Amino acid sequence: MAKINLVTWLQERTALSRLSESVLTAIAEVIQEQILPANQAIAEPGKTPNGFYILREGTLQTSLKTPPRSPDEFNPGCTINLRELLLDQPPEQTISTVTESKLWFVPGERVQELVQQYPEITQTLTRQLAQELAEVSNALTYEQQRQDDLRPYLVTKAKRGIVGRSRYAKRLRQQIREAGSDRRSVYIFGEPGLEKDNIAALIHYGSPHRRESIVKIDCGILQKGGAELFGRAGGKPGILEWLGEGTLVLNNIDELPEELVEAIATLLKTSTYTPVTREGETPATPKSTPAKILAISEKHLPAIAPNLDETLKVPPLRVRKADIAAQVDYYISLYCRAKGLTRPKLTPEALRRLQSYDFPGNIRELQNLVERAIVQSDCARELTEEIFWAAQGKKKRFRFNLLNAYPKLRHFLRSPWWPDRINYGFTVVAFALVVAILFLGPQTRDQNFALNFFWAWWWPLILFAFPFVGRLWCAVCPFMIYGEITQKISEKLLKHNLKPWPRQQAEQWGGWFLFGLFTLIFLWEELWDLENTAYLSAWLLLLITAGAMICSAIFERRFWCRYLCPIGGMNGLFAKLSMTELRAQQGTCSAECTTYQCYKGGPQKGEGLETNGCPLYSHPAQLEDNRDCVLCMTCLKACPHRSVEFNLRPPGIDLWTTHQPRSYEVALLLLLLGGIFLHRLPEINAVLGLGIDLSQFWPHLGLSLAALGVPAAVVLVAGAVIAQLNRTFKSKPFVQLAYGYLPLVLGGSLAHYLRLGLGEAGRILPVTFATFGLSGEGLPVWIAHPAVIAFLQGTSLIAGVGFSILLTQKIAKESLRSLLPQHLATLGLALGMWVIIVG
Repeated sequence: MAKINLVTWLQERTALSRLSESVLTAIAEVIQEQILPANQAIAEPGKTPNGFYILREGTLQTSLKTPPRSPDEFNPGCTINLRELLLDQPPEQTISTVTESKLWFVPGERVQELVQQYPEITQTLTRQLAQELAEVSNALTYEQQRQDDLRPYLVTKAKRGIVGRSRYAKRLRQQIREAGSDRRSVYIFGEPGLEKDNIAALIHYGSPHRRESIVKIDCGILQKGGAELFGRAGGKPGILEWLGEGTLVLNNIDELPEELVEAIATLLKTSTYTPVTREGETPATPKSTPAKILAISEKHLPAIAPNLDETLKVPPLRVRKADIAAQVDYYISLYCRAKGLTRPKLTPEALRRLQSYDFPGNIRELQNLVERAIVQSDCARELTEEIFWAAQGKKKRFRFNLLNAYPKLRHFLRSPWWPDRINYGFTVVAFALVVAILFLGPQTRDQNFALNFFWAWWWPLILFAFPFVGRLWCAVCPFMIYGEITQKISEKLLKHNLKPWPRQQAEQWGGWFLFGLFTLIFLWEELWDLENTAYLSAWLLLLITAGAMICSAIFERRFWCRYLCPIGGMNGLFAKLSMTELRAQQGTCSAECTTYQCYKGGPQKGEGLETNGCPLYSHPAQLEDNRDCVLCMTCLKACPHRSVEFNLRPPGIDLWTTHQPRSYEVALLLLLLGGIFLHRLPEINAVLGLGIDLSQFWPHLGLSLAALGVPAAVVLVAGAVIAQLNRTFKSKPFVQLAYGYLPLVLGGSLAHYLRLGLGEAGRILPVTFATFGLSGEGLPVWIAHPAVIAFLQGTSLIAGVGFSILLTQKIAKESLRSLLPQHLATLGLALGMWVIIVG
């Protein structure tokens, strides 16, 4: 390059332009052109430079991780080592070539000669250093003021990352990464206690602008004018101006003063704001901000949310049960490290207790609970279940797990004895024997012990058992034992593939089918005197067994038991009143279980045994009541996590908490109510003075239908009256309130069968002898006095009335006055039962 062109280039492209043309000409005369390869160091700390360089072409880099001091630091025309030569000091950093570079070089001895010859060089450098010093001083003053104003709001770091490996935790981490990848605004909302402000910090510190400041402002304490956020026109800057390209977190934006809603909405939508002016002053010019804005709220805000670019919904802890173990472990480590304590171990029972709790306070509540447990444990080696006394969900209130209290009961229910050995070692044979005796033996109840057992023993005992053990009979029911035998033969010998359940059709029509079947059984029982006709009772048992066998040969598992069995339908209805329940800890099932062996079946896993799964396709953690659980304990045997519980509870609590009413169940309930009156037709005939000849079929049938229909009509009329009052009292619908009659139906049914149970069941020994043609004279007989029977019948009815009124109130959650029609109907029906049963 010609010397004159070189001087012009130095004037236009380098920091030497402050020097006079004569000095630049002298420098141009001593310049040497050099071409350096890539990765060649031209400045090194601790090493005195041998000259200075001017970059002509190529790319340079520094070894320090700090950003360049100015955008032009390593552009063509930059000077390297000049200042160090003039001040006689080594470079502060290593500078090297990235690519092959063309540089102009002035040797160090030539520089010294030029400085001596031209004092202007030293004077210019001194002025430049003074100017830079002033600029640095002004920058430090500005930065100090900026830091002072931002310090109360600064977020110095994120407290923690997202703990856990559940799909919710993984998705949340992914959303945080995506939210931090650009400058778009983000709306973070969720329930209290989810540390949403920490998520905002994670978004900032995971972004490319992590070196910028992040500030958090509580919107609930912002001034109505917003001066601290927007600044004042011509006065003190606001947080947005100080923040620059940092991140602004608007915490609790749902508490934002109404006066600022429009201004914040504009800020979110356009990234502009208007500094605050005093009244009477000219409005200030709007300013733009490059800051990233994160808004935090506990609820959706229609005025704010649409102006934000992204929405990040933080999942509550109750849906992240799989993460609780990791979170508890993290908080234990955190607290023990801070306090210098030995880290305790969390017992499996304690973990299950925590996973069964819904944590309304979410992560903050869990952390407090863990820390309190460590303190209360007094440096114990284990944190046991009892320490976490507050971690008890609403669904677990008033529950007492019998399996934990009585380990022998748990051992028995998990053993082969329950129910398989009982079913296949005793019941299957006993049932065949009973049916054979009903066919072949004497045909009256006073001479056939099988008939005596069926009517005088089974009915009173099963009705008495419902409030205690629910649907326990179904676990040892002979009907389904023969159904299972048929199923095994169908699968193994006939190589027949069983069909899956037609669930939709069964849910829609199955209940009505068993209602119709139960109606026919009632009429058959009354019109043909099944109570005192052995072979007809045998046919009844065989018909129900045939239904179970046919369905088992077609469909998998116990389709008949769940949808079609009339006895099962009655058992499921009365089981709702039971004081015991089989359930599972929902938290444990959702957090730890991946195989669902209690539901689907499968091989042995951990302490879980090999099973074929629930015969009724019910998951114990999803049961709403006892209707679809036969207490076969398959789930208890299969579960490897000890999630299944057999609880004591308030009787019938499901009916006013988790219960879902069904119209066909209400129809069956009304049928069973009418069945009590149907069994007492002679008494009704006598009390009402009807004079109907019950030996005649058609009059008998007509009175039977009336006995089944009239009580149901009374209930429906009471429901219609309540419906008319519904506008005033807003009571629950009839299909839900009707379950309030359930204790009365159970009490009335038990009162009816107590006559047989207490009057004839005690004759079982002489009746057994009579069955085989032997004399039973002199054998002991246990018969209650008629007054005792009447007392117990009356007690059953009174208890049924009391519990029905109480249950109706619990279901409706309304005043006694608003439900008076139903209570009067209950009292009227009970009075009618008293007259025909107790007398």
